[in-house]
Amino acid sequence: MQTLKLYGTPASGHCHRVELLLRMLNLPYEYCDAPATVRCSEAFLQLNPVGQVPVLLADEQVLTDSNAIMVYLVKRYAPDSHWLPEDPLLAAQVQVWLSKAAGEVRYGPASCRMVVQFSAPENYQSAQAISARFLPQLEQHLAEREFLATSLPTIADLACYSYVAVAPEGGLSLKGFPAIQRWIDLIAALPGFFPMPALPLPDQAVGQ
Repeated sequence: MQTLKLYGTPASGHCHRVELLLRMLNLPYEYCDAPATVRCSEAFLQLNPVGQVPVLLADEQVLTDSNAIMVYLVKRYAPDSHWLPEDPLLAAQVQVWLSKAAGEVRYGPASCRMVVQFSAPENYQSAQAISARFLPQLEQHLAEREFLATSLPTIADLACYSYVAVAPEGGLSLKGFPAIQRWIDLIAALPGFFPMPALPLPDQAVGQ
């Protein structure tokens, strides 16, 4: 068994998705908190020159990008599992949702939360507009299925879950999306699940 060390921050959905998979695969790992002071240090920048988390050390290997880390973990420790199917069509469906996690989710719900909670220098109105298009599409997709890509949970579900589940922390209501809420509950019921620390809900969305 490799020695696994994860650098992250508790409020990061990108880190949360990796930790979810580590726990759901029952992989022992060391967690290293990496706040801004750590991420700008010379030692950390040698691991990831862009100064971002998560970073996974797997013995001598340094892995960055949360989706890439999840692919590595499944291929290394759970090959042929439901987390990343070998079937070409199913694997392609997983990739579709990994792309949405890096696209619509990151620049929609995640961006809204970053602005509201951390005053990130991002465009809240643009993030609202992306979310307003994406969430109904996600709701429609989940209306007649339990998980995003296949009949079982995959890394695509974990990649999208973390920021969608905490969308209200960015001023986005999920009350009109029962299928999304059901999917959130299904992920939360998986063995090994743990939530991100709750942040205060805004009294009203930014810019309204």
